[in-house]
Amino acid sequence: MVDATGSVVRLLAFDYGLKTIGVAIGQSVTGSATPLPPIRARNGKPNWTTIAGLIREWDVNLLVIGLPLNMDDTESDMSALARKFASDLSTRFSLPATFADERLTSREALAQTQGDWEKSHGVAAMLIAESYLRYVK
Repeated sequence: MVDATGSVVRLLAFDYGLKTIGVAIGQSVTGSATPLPPIRARNGKPNWTTIAGLIREWDVNLLVIGLPLNMDDTESDMSALARKFASDLSTRFSLPATFADERLTSREALAQTQGDWEKSHGVAAMLIAESYLRYVK
C-alpha cells in the first residue's frame, strides 16, 4: 500500500481512552504494526507533545483511530469522543486521520497479554493498525 504520492504508508494507530491511549506504529510494506508505550490522558485529553514526538520520530503520514462500535454496528458513547480526538489529531498535525473498527480489540489484547492491562493498550492499537492495513489495501 502506498499513499497518493507513491510513498510507503507509515501510520500511528490509536486505541482512544479517557485515561490511557494505546499507540502502535504500522507500515504498509509488511502490513504489520508494533505496540508502543501508552499515552496518559486526563479526561480524554492526551499529552500532545508526546504525540508530536512520535509523529516526528516515526515520520508517519497517516493516523488511524479505533472507532468503538456496538456489536449491532451502531456508534457507542465513546464513538463521538474518538471522532473528536481524530479531528483534533488531524487538525493539530496536518495529517489525514481515518478510522478502523475496534470491536473486540481490547478483549483480544488482554488475551494476548495474559491480562496485563498496561501492555494491552498498545496491543489493541497494534490490532487496529493491522486490521486497517489488511482491509484497506
